[in-house]
This record gives sequence, C-alpha cells and structure tokens, in this order.
Amino acid sequence: MPSIPVPVLTIGLLLASNIFMTFAWYGHLKYKATPLLTVILISWGIAFFEYLLQVPANRIGHGHFSAAELKTIQEVITLLVFAAFSVFFLKEPLTWNHLVGFAFIACGAFFIFHKWA
Repeated sequence: MPSIPVPVLTIGLLLASNIFMTFAWYGHLKYKATPLLTVILISWGIAFFEYLLQVPANRIGHGHFSAAELKTIQEVITLLVFAAFSVFFLKEPLTWNHLVGFAFIACGAFFIFHKWA
C-alpha cells in the first residue's frame, strides 16, 4: 500500500479541518433567527471534527514543516476556504480590497517559505 507523502497528507487534513472550522465559526451567520445557545452548541459539535483533523495534521506535518510553516499553511488555507465560503454560502462578494489584503498575506507566506542564503 503506497503511503501518502507528508505534505499532501498534512495539507489535505488542514483543508478538511478548515472547512469544518469555517462552518463552525461562520455558518450560523446565515441563520440569525436561531437562538444563540443553539448555534454555540452546534458550532462546538462541528469544531470537534475540526480538531479531529487539525491535531493529526499538525502532528504529522511537524518535522517536515516547522511550526511557523504549519501555521502559515493553515492561514493560507483558511483564507481560501473562507473566501469560497463567503461567496458561495453567505452570498457576500469579495471586493478588490479583500483581494489586495489576501495578496499581502500571500506575500507574507512567501517570506516564511523562502529559503534565504
């Protein structure tokens, strides 16, 4: 049985984790009539699955990636997932200033991963 390369497994788990996280943190915004306590409990339930993926992703990835690199991967994935979620689930547009801000964060990721001589 072929093994999955560490970067692929780590990024895949982080991607899945972020999908759960985004729904846990922001999904309730579409259901404002639902009582707050209800959405808190549902969000905790969704976040449980986020942690089931997030913790192994970081455990597996650490060593291949530094902690700073893992956090950077996490943040880039979070932005990508959130951008799609915002547009397709919440029906909120991304404007030029959002895209410029995301580009600056991408520049930060470049500096984290670039190997300086």
